[in-house]
Amino acid sequence: MKSYSELLQTINKKISETTYGSYPNELYEPISYMMSLGGKRLRPVLTLMACDMFGKDVEKALNAALAVEVFHNFTLVHDDIMDNAPLRRGKETVYKKWNMPVAILAGDLMMIKATDFLCETESSDIKSLIFLFNKTAREVCEGQQIDMNFEVNEKVTHEEYIQMICLKTAVLLGASLQLGAMIAEASKEASEHIYEFGKNIGIAFQIQDDILDSFGDGSVTGKQVGGDISSNKKTLLLIELLESAHKDDKKFLLELFKEQDQNIKITEVLKLYDKYQIRDFAESKKQTYLDIAMKHLHAIGLEKAKTEILEKTALDLMERMS
Repeated sequence: MKSYSELLQTINKKISETTYGSYPNELYEPISYMMSLGGKRLRPVLTLMACDMFGKDVEKALNAALAVEVFHNFTLVHDDIMDNAPLRRGKETVYKKWNMPVAILAGDLMMIKATDFLCETESSDIKSLIFLFNKTAREVCEGQQIDMNFEVNEKVTHEEYIQMICLKTAVLLGASLQLGAMIAEASKEASEHIYEFGKNIGIAFQIQDDILDSFGDGSVTGKQVGGDISSNKKTLLLIELLESAHKDDKKFLLELFKEQDQNIKITEVLKLYDKYQIRDFAESKKQTYLDIAMKHLHAIGLEKAKTEILEKTALDLMERMS
């Protein structure tokens, strides 16, 4: 089994050698720019890792891995427009560097190019690969819309929140792994187990991200601590606090939503999180999804030497986030 760093080198080499088109330059240059910004490349590495795990040469899955990464970056281009975000990985976002119409069009083309790359995959069942890819793309869009709906919904339940992060974030991790397994001609049962492993790891990752936003070290995470609190974002932590808080505390919390001094808002909400043991609740939920993920991984039935590198990768990434 190849290591994460070896597979990362493989996908980075593929990306550096890939061209997306040339004319008109104003359309294709933003795509090359976005793909050059780097990142962990987690999703394409998982595609290669799953293919390797089931005993096939990772070269067979390279085009599918590239498709996954181009698609992921397409979602980021459009997310930055929706979030009015000026920076991505420390550099100007596409719509800030060019403009919004260019970013929309370049993003649209990235989705098309992602499908093109997937279609270049050598597989005896390319139709199933495309079906899974398009299903996942649709779900990611659904998750993004549900997330935007949460901004105006007065009440969001735990179940609705988990559904949203599953669609917006987790299904792409699951599909990245399942694509690699399908290309390696793993059994239907095995490919479904590895999908569920990735999906549940993705849910755990997002809960961890929510926890770190409120309780992490900003110098380590690179994020402003309390950013979600500042924007009144309905994370799992806030949803649980709204459900758990006593009447007077809930009234105070609702008043804090309108507080203009962000330091006061963050400090007071964190006090309420401590009072109602919200971090412990979120940590417990995160562990639940990690446990589910590991059950699916072990249910595949491969020898431990093949599954442990995937398990270690997931746990290492979780640890690096903290």
